[in-house]
Amino acid sequence: MKKTEINSVEIARLAGVSRSTVSRVINNYANVPPETRRKVMEVIDAYNYVPNLSAQVLAGKGTRTIGLFVIEAGRVSGDMLTNLLLASVVEHASARGYYVLTYIIRNTSDADNVRGVKDAFYQRRVDGGIFIGAANEEPLIEELIGEGFAIGVVDQHLPDRNEGNRIVANFDNAYGMSLAVGYLSELGHRDIGIVNGDMNRYSGVDKYNGFLDAMREHGLAVHEPWVRPGSFHEEAGYQSARKLLEEEKRLPTAMIMANDSVAFGAIRAFQEAGLSVPADMSVIGFDDHALSARYKPALTTVAIDFGEMMSSLTDYVIGHIEGAEGTAIRYMSRSKLIRRESCRPIGQ
Repeated sequence: MKKTEINSVEIARLAGVSRSTVSRVINNYANVPPETRRKVMEVIDAYNYVPNLSAQVLAGKGTRTIGLFVIEAGRVSGDMLTNLLLASVVEHASARGYYVLTYIIRNTSDADNVRGVKDAFYQRRVDGGIFIGAANEEPLIEELIGEGFAIGVVDQHLPDRNEGNRIVANFDNAYGMSLAVGYLSELGHRDIGIVNGDMNRYSGVDKYNGFLDAMREHGLAVHEPWVRPGSFHEEAGYQSARKLLEEEKRLPTAMIMANDSVAFGAIRAFQEAGLSVPADMSVIGFDDHALSARYKPALTTVAIDFGEMMSSLTDYVIGHIEGAEGTAIRYMSRSKLIRRESCRPIGQ
């Protein structure tokens, strides 16, 4: 049936109940007798009644909607990891009865782009937000936190900021790098390089610092020409590996990549140059990408439980929306090494 103009007063009259009872049914209060709830819902269903969102917001009720914002200048649809993060948030929020409004921010320096995001919060179209792909200190995020909105951030480290509405999920990069360097050291590798991630993001810096610490811990020297700039995309891995091959006659025996996508690009560049992985170059990735086990060679990688991380982050954001108090929440994901075919012992 097409929706007709009907309000809660008319619903109350048709169901033979008070207007306050209709309000309790709409807001799913527990103190409504089942028979009364049934009568009200029959009228609501018959007229396809939808509560006025603006009225709910003015009354101090939330929209039960989370904003999910991805900061990315390039294609998002082709990045399997980003899609995994998005799907994890949507799935978990849905299980909690929340909608998810998704938006891609191409440029946080674009005033119109930023204004659109702010408006979603200020106009109360979302009750809180989760940001993926932001720089470590992003003014837009800091402004929203300062305004008191519940904000979840993937990949941030600002230890002196402890607002109760700041919810942060990070990767255990130091431990992950320790696992990667330790494994290569066990295999006899002494010459180890790295393709870094985006150094404007916390995980880019954190992974590199973890690499330096792990190399120092195992008594291994860092050869600067084998430290290559990059980002978190496959093309960056490809270009970084190509430049390494063009610029350096002496190559490392193993390289650690900022993530698995970067590893895929680097391996492609090595293979195009006639190098075999792992016979000529051992490679370790990060994340345990959905394709890593099926790649040729199957990629050794540091696995992160993104599903658990994003469900926990979503839970914390919803908890704050629904009234939880406290200091800043910082969630650290767990890491483990997955040994596959892309690394080999030296001398074998």
